[in-house]
Amino acid sequence: MKTKKIYSILAGSLLLSATSVSAQEMLNSGYFVEGYNYRHQLNPSFESAHKSYISFPFLGNLNVGLSSNVGVSNFIYKTSDGGLTTFLNSTVDANEFLDGLKNNNRLNVETNIGIFSKGFHKFGGFNTIDLSLKTNINTAMPYGLFAFMKQGMTGSHSEYHFEDFSMSSQSYLELALGHSRDINEKWRVGGKLKFLIGLAHADMKVDQMDLVLSEDKWSVQGSGEMNMAVKGLKIPSKGEVNPDCDPKKANEIELDEMDFDTPGLSGFGMAIDLGATYQFREDLQFSAALLDLGFISWSNNTKGRLNGEPWEFNGFQDIPYDSKDENGNRKPNSIEEQIDNLSDQLEDCFSFQKESENGKVTRMLGATLNLGALYTLPYYENLKFGFLSSTRIQGKYSWSEGRFSANVAPVKWFDASVNYAVSSFGSSFGWLINFHPKGFNLFVGSDHQFFKITPQFVPVNRANANLAMGINFNF
Repeated sequence: MKTKKIYSILAGSLLLSATSVSAQEMLNSGYFVEGYNYRHQLNPSFESAHKSYISFPFLGNLNVGLSSNVGVSNFIYKTSDGGLTTFLNSTVDANEFLDGLKNNNRLNVETNIGIFSKGFHKFGGFNTIDLSLKTNINTAMPYGLFAFMKQGMTGSHSEYHFEDFSMSSQSYLELALGHSRDINEKWRVGGKLKFLIGLAHADMKVDQMDLVLSEDKWSVQGSGEMNMAVKGLKIPSKGEVNPDCDPKKANEIELDEMDFDTPGLSGFGMAIDLGATYQFREDLQFSAALLDLGFISWSNNTKGRLNGEPWEFNGFQDIPYDSKDENGNRKPNSIEEQIDNLSDQLEDCFSFQKESENGKVTRMLGATLNLGALYTLPYYENLKFGFLSSTRIQGKYSWSEGRFSANVAPVKWFDASVNYAVSSFGSSFGWLINFHPKGFNLFVGSDHQFFKITPQFVPVNRANANLAMGINFNF
């Protein structure tokens, strides 16, 4: 069975986000909301405000979001006839397009689907059991790549150079067992042990790439590697697909012919969460947590490498943009088709040689450090002001955020938060509304509130958006 080209999707993910829609899998807006059952996922020392709770299967905690330091408007433009086109269209000014980019253009997408969750008081403290499905995609695309894609040849001879082009994607099941307890009147500590079952992993890293464009040929030379670990995924070389192909290309990975055969589990790993709270005084509390300190060891891995040998590339020249042919007849040319063609050419630009298959590769998770401070208003204890510092430690995909919040609980069955954050991806408003009358809990919230969207419900400016919601039962 021919499989959709996973790697080309990753290569085009920064653009695909513009036509499909926080890259954090937990709701930071809930960190200081005491009635929010999933605070323990942000700091394992936190306990539920209720004696116990149990989630509604698959609907207890849903969180999906996207974060980027660029947005849809950087890559997708309106045409004179009201249609849409990519930045490669000749009608889009090169300087206008390139001026809107960063040196390192980032896109992070993460989802967290809670399958089952339970919290209860026993064994001298508060205990949690969580089973969830997590997926994350991270990209870092340098300015030089887009300059080459847009400008191409600017004379009889042109050269481009860029570094640190990387992408990573993984999906896994997580079983987390947590416990927290008071040490004394001031200190409370907690921890979690997580068992990780890997479903799929893919990553690519291009350390450097040089492109020399002349009138007779376009030559590409680079170094880097790619890995794909999916149980049952077969990734052939061009020579395995077609024994009569050009011998120089026989060992190139052929993503068009990927096949799935008996999918299954692809990796195993472990991680820990650690957290603590300190009641400095009656109206002031400090907290800290280190989350997802761990790894997944992946099997069934296919490895490809850019070996430094030059290869030829035809360039981004054959993607149609006009909505009418030379006879004035309308031709099918949707924005989706343009992006598909763009992804195909991105794939062709990176000629990975198949190095090994059925191997193993180990990857660390992206750890997160949370530091919080909470101040309770002396004359109205139901109003509290908090500051949360979050830092993701993940190499090129690292980010940081500072979030100020006002948190209110006017009645026992309702609490809420409004907050403002400044992060590596810009600034944003967040909020959380949490209803928890006896026996029932419903929450809805967002860390990144957007105000201008496309008809496809994608943020127009910086692509920052997320939504979290859940239904649980309290006891």
